[in-house]
Amino acid sequence: MKYDYSSIGFYTFDCLGWPVTEVPKGGGTIFIDELAMAVSGAAGTAAIAAAKMGLSTQAVGGLGTDMMGDWVLGRLRHFGIDTSALPKIAGTRTSSSIVLTRPDGSRPALHMKGATGEFYVDDDLMAQAINARVVHLGGVGLMDKMDKGRNAVLAKTAQATGAITTVDIFAGSKDDLPAVASVLPYTDYFMPSIEEAHALTGRNDLEGTTQFFLDSGVKCCVFTLGPDGAYYHHQDGTKFIIPAFEIDVHCTCGCGDAFDAGFAVALCKGFDPETAVRFAQATSALNATGLGSQAGVESFQKTWEFMNNNPTKASHYTVKAV
Repeated sequence: MKYDYSSIGFYTFDCLGWPVTEVPKGGGTIFIDELAMAVSGAAGTAAIAAAKMGLSTQAVGGLGTDMMGDWVLGRLRHFGIDTSALPKIAGTRTSSSIVLTRPDGSRPALHMKGATGEFYVDDDLMAQAINARVVHLGGVGLMDKMDKGRNAVLAKTAQATGAITTVDIFAGSKDDLPAVASVLPYTDYFMPSIEEAHALTGRNDLEGTTQFFLDSGVKCCVFTLGPDGAYYHHQDGTKFIIPAFEIDVHCTCGCGDAFDAGFAVALCKGFDPETAVRFAQATSALNATGLGSQAGVESFQKTWEFMNNNPTKASHYTVKAV
């Protein structure tokens, strides 16, 4: 296959400020310590983090015909990412966010949806889009045209060629389930946050939520649990929790997407499941040490060293015995 990683979906331009403790009234001004720009989005963060750690990567999605789109293209190319499947879509603007990062790392945002809702992988592009060892759909639920059955066709076709499919989502309620459900039968690794998984199912337990997706055809659920780590549950019965690392959080923007990239790196290197999730956790943790998506991720070696030399914290979740 031509690429290690094809990251398909949600690409954004982000402008981030830190630390933001309040929004000034009227036309007032507050002073902050840092401003940064970043390529973000469920596909964008994952693409750059994966490329930084050595995967040959292509970006598949859509940008607008604006300066933000120019900047995103330049930034992706800076990391050696193939952008030939990331066109500028006439009449659209690049999906963009203003991110107000609080001192604790949380990040309320103002978002313009833009070109993410307009891009479409047609038959002419399909072969290129899925020509990778790992094919990642990032942002299912936000891709208006792709969510109407095309993501399912893409994932099914990718699996048929021998690719590993990974899926991350944007979901806030059961209303988002139809777009996600169509992809699940063709998903090897389903990788939402636990909050998104609960929102889709209406459940609040770990085991029952996981079983819902396994019954829907997913081969393996890998849920990010925020400060409680990550949960892995395969159809073969393998399940475990890997705790989160102890870090000084700077910005949590893109942590789940960096996790996706770390997991893809682990898949390409043939790591066993527990090492794969631990490596993904390390990638996510490093992401949170910088301002903006994937800012704290440097290289495979740095991530590997961090994984092996940094302490973890206790998780509040437990895994029931089989």
